[in-house]
Amino acid sequence: MTRFYSLFAGVLLLVLFGGFPADQRAQAQLTVDITRGFVEPLPVAVVNFHPLDGETAETGQDIAEVITANLERSGLFEAVDPRAFIQQPESLHAGPRFADWRLINAEALVSGSVDLQADGRLRVEFRLWDVLAEQQMVGLAYTTAPANWRRIAHIISDEVYERLTGEEGYFDTRIVYVAESGPQNRRVKRLAIMDQDGENHRYLTDGSNLVLTPRFSPTTQEITFMSYEGDRPRVYLFNLNTGQQEVLGEFPGMTFAPNFSPDGDEVIFSMSSGGNTDIYTLDLRTRSTERLTNHPSIDTSPSYAPDGRRIVFNSDRGGGQQLYVMNANGSNAERISFGNGRYATPVWSPRGDLIAFTRMHQGNFYVGVMRPDGSGERMISRGYLVEGPTWAPNGRVLSFFRQEPADSAGQVRSRLVTVDVTGFNERELPTPMDASDPAWSPLQTLPGAP
Repeated sequence: MTRFYSLFAGVLLLVLFGGFPADQRAQAQLTVDITRGFVEPLPVAVVNFHPLDGETAETGQDIAEVITANLERSGLFEAVDPRAFIQQPESLHAGPRFADWRLINAEALVSGSVDLQADGRLRVEFRLWDVLAEQQMVGLAYTTAPANWRRIAHIISDEVYERLTGEEGYFDTRIVYVAESGPQNRRVKRLAIMDQDGENHRYLTDGSNLVLTPRFSPTTQEITFMSYEGDRPRVYLFNLNTGQQEVLGEFPGMTFAPNFSPDGDEVIFSMSSGGNTDIYTLDLRTRSTERLTNHPSIDTSPSYAPDGRRIVFNSDRGGGQQLYVMNANGSNAERISFGNGRYATPVWSPRGDLIAFTRMHQGNFYVGVMRPDGSGERMISRGYLVEGPTWAPNGRVLSFFRQEPADSAGQVRSRLVTVDVTGFNERELPTPMDASDPAWSPLQTLPGAP
């Protein structure tokens, strides 16, 4: 089975290979049960990818380190200490000595090789082994420009994650957020983007205008956000390929909380006009708008279901700020939250099974989830200020920002964190400065992929 993809400036070759017959490979049964709240991490050995050309030893080590970090950060895997390895990477081309890996309690093994070819491209091969069953689970090869080695490591991590958990991975993704600096009364806020592990960080705007609520398009190549250029809040579209940004129309009132439709053809947002705030859509092709709500209340923070048929939003139409679900045309709005406090920033899971939200009650902030009918509500994080949840594309992990109270010098720190949907494994996501309003991209698509 062979597939050809374009990867940045290079070409990615994806080949399935293996040392066992297909029917025998299919018998490997090693999986991670992630249906429970707490998961005992699966011991995985990731060896340095062996250099075949004598020049890529450092790259092979770097790839292994990125794969290890990705798997450990998920909370579902525990890396076996390389100092315990008995079999060396260079001998794995003939197959693992499974007894050696069982001896150090590894249940899965990731091995591979790197080779700088005559045309200057890098070829990376990897294999995932079920140590207990003594079988290969998957084997793939990639050919690309050497500078793309880190992305290859993320793609391999996704393959390993999916094969061992049965769920799609989320490592070959990016996060856009608002980078913050300066004193609290003169905060500089600019758009920034990075890989999901904090690497390949860069700024998208210069901070001359306040920016808020960035959101990814399903194509991953465009971002919508709100900016206060000229002290006027407007919705903008930013093209990641060209760096160009444009205003999404001129509206009579204040516009905010923009979000894309699942097909990327529309942006849904709130607009305040005449003392009333309602939800509108903007067709990106025709630039025509449609009003979805018409109620003497504040309707805002709309988010589509992944099938595009329904929209969740928050409104005070019932007397307090609660969550509502309506059809995509604005009809049949029904309240789904009934807890104490105020509910805000709802975001529909990519899997469609849950809605994440922020809840404020008795001076505390919570990030929680509930089913689309309002049942099964549970809080997964609590803090002085926790806000702005966003879903990883597999619907398993959330990111949001956490702000702590001011310290003795009056400084306030705001940082991004990730947490499993069960509420376990909360981890800080490194950023060069304070951070807020994260938005997780879909899995990056490769041009030409079927």
